Amino acid sequence: MIRNTAREIAIHLSYELSFSDLPVEELLSRRLTPEAFAALAEEEPLYQEPPNAKQAEYIRRLVKGVAEHGAELDGYIARYAKGWNFARIPLVASAIMRVAMYEILYMPDIPAAASINEAVEIAKKYETPETVKFINGILGSFLRQEVSQ
Repeated sequence: MIRNTAREIAIHLSYELSFSDLPVEELLSRRLTPEAFAALAEEEPLYQEPPNAKQAEYIRRLVKGVAEHGAELDGYIARYAKGWNFARIPLVASAIMRVAMYEILYMPDIPAAASINEAVEIAKKYETPETVKFINGILGSFLRQEVSQ
Protein backbone atom coordinates (compact mmCIF):
# COMPACT_ATOMS: atom_id res chain seq x y z
CA MET A 1 0.00 0.00 0.00
CA ILE A 2 1.30 3.43 -0.89
CA ARG A 3 0.61 6.74 0.81
CA ASN A 4 -2.06 7.89 -1.65
CA THR A 5 -3.97 4.64 -1.05
CA ALA A 6 -3.70 5.16 2.71
CA ARG A 7 -4.88 8.76 2.22
CA GLU A 8 -7.89 7.59 0.23
CA ILE A 9 -8.78 5.08 2.95
CA ALA A 10 -8.49 7.90 5.50
CA ILE A 11 -10.94 9.90 3.38
CA HIS A 12 -13.35 6.95 3.35
CA LEU A 13 -13.15 6.71 7.14
CA SER A 14 -13.49 10.48 7.58
CA TYR A 15 -16.56 10.35 5.37
CA GLU A 16 -17.97 7.51 7.46
CA LEU A 17 -17.38 9.56 10.61
CA SER A 18 -19.68 12.26 9.27
CA PHE A 19 -22.72 9.99 9.68
CA SER A 20 -21.57 7.45 12.28
CA ASP A 21 -22.31 7.52 15.98
CA LEU A 22 -19.16 5.56 16.73
CA PRO A 23 -16.29 7.29 18.53
CA VAL A 24 -13.31 7.75 16.20
CA GLU A 25 -11.16 5.19 18.06
CA GLU A 26 -13.86 2.52 17.82
CA LEU A 27 -14.42 3.20 14.13
CA LEU A 28 -10.69 2.89 13.47
CA SER A 29 -10.42 -0.29 15.54
CA ARG A 30 -13.25 -1.88 13.56
CA ARG A 31 -12.16 -0.74 10.10
CA LEU A 32 -8.38 -1.16 10.21
CA THR A 33 -8.40 -4.93 10.59
CA PRO A 34 -7.45 -7.61 8.05
CA GLU A 35 -11.00 -8.98 8.38
CA ALA A 36 -12.60 -5.62 7.56
CA PHE A 37 -10.31 -5.19 4.56
CA ALA A 38 -11.06 -8.72 3.34
CA ALA A 39 -14.81 -8.03 3.57
CA LEU A 40 -14.46 -4.89 1.44
CA ALA A 41 -11.81 -6.14 -1.01
CA GLU A 42 -14.22 -7.69 -3.51
CA GLU A 43 -16.24 -4.54 -4.07
CA GLU A 44 -13.42 -1.99 -3.60
CA PRO A 45 -9.89 -2.77 -4.87
CA LEU A 46 -8.51 -0.14 -2.50
CA TYR A 47 -8.95 -2.68 0.30
CA GLN A 48 -7.06 -5.55 -1.36
CA GLU A 49 -4.12 -5.11 0.99
CA PRO A 50 -4.42 -4.23 4.68
CA PRO A 51 -2.12 -1.43 5.84
CA ASN A 52 1.14 -2.20 7.57
CA ALA A 53 1.85 -0.60 10.96
CA LYS A 54 3.27 2.62 9.48
CA GLN A 55 0.38 3.03 7.03
CA ALA A 56 -2.20 2.26 9.72
CA GLU A 57 -0.62 4.92 11.95
CA TYR A 58 -0.80 7.46 9.10
CA ILE A 59 -4.49 6.62 8.52
CA ARG A 60 -5.21 6.82 12.25
CA ARG A 61 -3.43 10.17 12.55
CA LEU A 62 -5.39 11.63 9.65
CA VAL A 63 -8.81 10.36 10.74
CA LYS A 64 -8.31 11.29 14.40
CA GLY A 65 -6.98 14.70 13.38
CA VAL A 66 -9.95 15.35 11.13
CA ALA A 67 -12.29 14.31 13.94
CA GLU A 68 -10.53 16.48 16.53
CA HIS A 69 -10.26 19.54 14.25
CA GLY A 70 -13.53 19.07 12.34
CA ALA A 71 -15.08 22.38 13.38
CA GLU A 72 -11.92 24.29 12.47
CA LEU A 73 -11.59 22.53 9.10
CA ASP A 74 -15.28 23.04 8.30
CA GLY A 75 -14.84 26.71 9.14
CA TYR A 76 -12.13 27.00 6.51
CA ILE A 77 -14.25 25.15 3.96
CA ALA A 78 -17.23 27.44 4.65
CA ARG A 79 -14.99 30.53 4.42
CA TYR A 80 -13.67 29.65 0.97
CA ALA A 81 -16.81 28.03 -0.46
CA LYS A 82 -17.85 31.12 -2.38
CA GLY A 83 -21.46 30.81 -3.48
CA TRP A 84 -21.98 27.42 -1.83
CA ASN A 85 -23.96 26.78 1.32
CA PHE A 86 -21.84 24.47 3.47
CA ALA A 87 -24.80 22.12 4.04
CA ARG A 88 -25.03 21.55 0.28
CA ILE A 89 -21.40 20.47 -0.13
CA PRO A 90 -21.30 16.71 -0.78
CA LEU A 91 -20.07 14.74 2.24
CA VAL A 92 -17.35 13.04 0.19
CA ALA A 93 -16.08 16.43 -1.00
CA SER A 94 -16.02 17.68 2.58
CA ALA A 95 -14.09 14.60 3.72
CA ILE A 96 -11.55 15.08 0.92
CA MET A 97 -11.02 18.74 1.83
CA ARG A 98 -10.83 18.04 5.57
CA VAL A 99 -8.09 15.45 5.08
CA ALA A 100 -6.08 17.71 2.76
CA MET A 101 -6.44 20.72 5.07
CA TYR A 102 -5.46 18.66 8.09
CA GLU A 103 -2.31 17.48 6.31
CA ILE A 104 -1.45 21.04 5.27
CA LEU A 105 -1.97 22.47 8.76
CA TYR A 106 -0.71 19.67 10.99
CA MET A 107 1.62 17.44 8.98
CA PRO A 108 4.45 19.71 7.80
CA ASP A 109 6.45 16.72 6.53
CA ILE A 110 3.92 16.39 3.69
CA PRO A 111 4.26 19.11 1.01
CA ALA A 112 1.07 21.16 0.72
CA ALA A 113 1.10 20.80 -3.06
CA ALA A 114 1.13 17.00 -2.69
CA SER A 115 -1.86 17.13 -0.35
CA ILE A 116 -3.83 19.27 -2.79
CA ASN A 117 -2.83 17.24 -5.86
CA GLU A 118 -3.79 13.99 -4.16
CA ALA A 119 -7.09 15.46 -2.97
CA VAL A 120 -7.94 16.51 -6.52
CA GLU A 121 -6.99 13.11 -7.95
CA ILE A 122 -9.08 11.29 -5.35
CA ALA A 123 -11.98 13.68 -5.95
CA LYS A 124 -11.93 12.77 -9.66
CA LYS A 125 -12.89 9.21 -8.67
CA TYR A 126 -15.92 10.24 -6.62
CA GLU A 127 -17.17 13.66 -7.69
CA THR A 128 -18.36 15.54 -10.77
CA PRO A 129 -15.88 17.70 -12.70
CA GLU A 130 -17.61 20.80 -11.27
CA THR A 131 -17.10 19.58 -7.71
CA VAL A 132 -13.47 18.65 -8.45
CA LYS A 133 -12.85 22.24 -9.61
CA PHE A 134 -14.63 23.50 -6.50
CA ILE A 135 -12.39 21.36 -4.25
CA ASN A 136 -9.26 22.51 -6.06
CA GLY A 137 -10.34 26.15 -5.79
CA ILE A 138 -11.11 25.95 -2.09
CA LEU A 139 -7.85 24.17 -1.28
CA GLY A 140 -5.85 26.62 -3.40
CA SER A 141 -7.48 29.64 -1.74
CA PHE A 142 -7.01 28.06 1.68
CA LEU A 143 -3.31 27.50 1.02
CA ARG A 144 -2.73 31.02 -0.32
CA GLN A 145 -4.69 32.79 2.41
CA GLU A 146 -4.09 30.71 5.52
CA VAL A 147 -0.73 29.05 5.08
CA SER A 148 1.38 31.02 2.63
CA GLN A 149 1.30 34.24 4.62
